Amino acid sequence: MKVMWYLPIIPRRKRLFANLNDAKNLRWHVDERKCDGMYRHPTDSIQWKKFDDEFPEFGKESTNIRLGLATDGMNLFGNMSINHSSWLVLLVIYNLPPGLCMKRKYMMLSMMIFGSTQPGNDVDVYLSPLIEDLKLMWDQGVEVFDKFANETFKLHAMLFCTINDFPAYGNLSGYGVKVHKACPVCGEDTTSQQLKHGRKTVYLRHRRFLRSHHPYRRLKKAFNGH
Repeated sequence: MKVMWYLPIIPRRKRLFANLNDAKNLRWHVDERKCDGMYRHPTDSIQWKKFDDEFPEFGKESTNIRLGLATDGMNLFGNMSINHSSWLVLLVIYNLPPGLCMKRKYMMLSMMIFGSTQPGNDVDVYLSPLIEDLKLMWDQGVEVFDKFANETFKLHAMLFCTINDFPAYGNLSGYGVKVHKACPVCGEDTTSQQLKHGRKTVYLRHRRFLRSHHPYRRLKKAFNGH
């Protein structure tokens, strides 16, 4: 049996905008960001700009929030021999300046899943209340009072990215990460091999992506690529 605690995200978003300094910082990516072509923040990424082009109504509102979801299992007791799993789900706000994005105050714990084993591929069952809140903030929005602008507005939010290791990526996305075609980028072109004695799958030929004149290509025996 597992126990799950959900900490609702909407009331905490409202409290952020009720604070004058936080409401101002949540506009940083539009009002104060330095735009010189350098990559300093996710706002400068191609992904961010592509999303703004596809959903211009969302992108033009500086108060709309973009979130990163980070999740993984951890051992709260520092003892790897005990039969216990703690799975945490955190949300990061990317509207904020780089120096604040990862501060403890703004990294919001939204969910804790405790049990004898990790949730695995059933993690979507536990994520249901979080997903419902995210869908509400994306489709309909929620009424929020903005202390900085001294007015009430409709707040929308979207999930910009996820932060996780490869096994957790498989649990969240439903993608098979323990098979011969495990690379989500290479797909059918993934180069893999099953070890004869260890029976594990290993992934080879990573150096084939190097440029044609790279020094590693001179290492014929150790190159491991074409």
